[in-house]
Amino acid sequence: MPIYEYVCGKCKNKFELMRPFSRSQEGAECPKCYGASDRILSACYAKSSGENGIHDRLSGTGSSCSSCSSGNCSSCGH
Repeated sequence: MPIYEYVCGKCKNKFELMRPFSRSQEGAECPKCYGASDRILSACYAKSSGENGIHDRLSGTGSSCSSCSSGNCSSCGH
């Protein structure tokens, strides 16, 4: 089961929850103040080596280039 990171909208507490993929898009309750919390992108990500030996970031992990204009992860280090 994957671990997802959340941040509370009320107290800004950051925490992790282990959840099935089927619940990955759901919000969570903050364990500190019980406020509504939204899922955030994890600071870490995974890499995979294909048959050709080239390393690629696994889809859905870590930061993505959608936050920058280049569309090429090698330009921003992700």
